[in-house]
Amino acid sequence: MQETEKNLELYQKLYHKLFNAVTDALAQMDRGAFLRAGELLKQAQMEAEELYIQGIS
Repeated sequence: MQETEKNLELYQKLYHKLFNAVTDALAQMDRGAFLRAGELLKQAQMEAEELYIQGIS
């Protein structure tokens, strides 16, 4: 697989992970669960960072 294709695949994974986390966090905020929303975003951030590190190694 070419480097460009690998990068595209990585960024697609990161985008989907973070987009889904934002969507879930907004749903929690609509319910007034702001702490839970923050937890979801922090977890997604850590997972995205790990995916990024693995992807560029």
